[in-house]
Amino acid sequence: FGYARQDRRPRSARVPITAKVVANMLQAVGVQRLLTMDLHADQIQGFFDIAVDNVYAAPVLLADLDKQKYDDLLVVSPDVGGVVRARAFAKRMECDLAIIDKRRPKANVSEVMNIIGEVEGRTCVIMDDIVDTAGTLCKAAAALKEHGAKRVLSYCTHAVLSGAAVSRINDSALDELVVTDTIPLREDAKACNRIRQVSVASLLADTILRISNEESVSSLFME
Repeated sequence: FGYARQDRRPRSARVPITAKVVANMLQAVGVQRLLTMDLHADQIQGFFDIAVDNVYAAPVLLADLDKQKYDDLLVVSPDVGGVVRARAFAKRMECDLAIIDKRRPKANVSEVMNIIGEVEGRTCVIMDDIVDTAGTLCKAAAALKEHGAKRVLSYCTHAVLSGAAVSRINDSALDELVVTDTIPLREDAKACNRIRQVSVASLLADTILRISNEESVSSLFME
């Protein structure tokens, strides 16, 4: 969903809430029902006056992670805002949760990454919905390795990978980034041996079929 990150107006900033504008545009051209995947904020569904089905890539990502048979798994939220998503993954994987608390002590002082949780000797899996410039992701991987993490992976739904993201990942402490095919990968991303793509096509197809047959969609994502 384009402009999903512009779902609110930051304090004292005079900027548009563009996610609402996109919602209005889709309805203006006659869209009657919308199927999205991993909206940046679930509240965006409230911008619409039509039915919205927001489905999750979690079943696909969890199935892939389970196949890898990693030991000492630890799910990591890259920031406080992603705790709910990371906690859900940790619950499904029956493993512990850690949180990265990013803080800037004062103006003109570099950001400090405090890690809440024990990561030493663990295989850390950073869960997020979007990887864009990969700056925060690479800093998080470095911080986890500095605190003794054995391996650092990341599972993200939407691979925007803008600017120098791929070169950043190549030069980082991140061992592997797993993304879905909601956004086509750039050529340099396809060539990167640290980036792997899994498909959500069958999940979307199953969802569309259930909607068409007036069957339950939520049952796809239940335990």
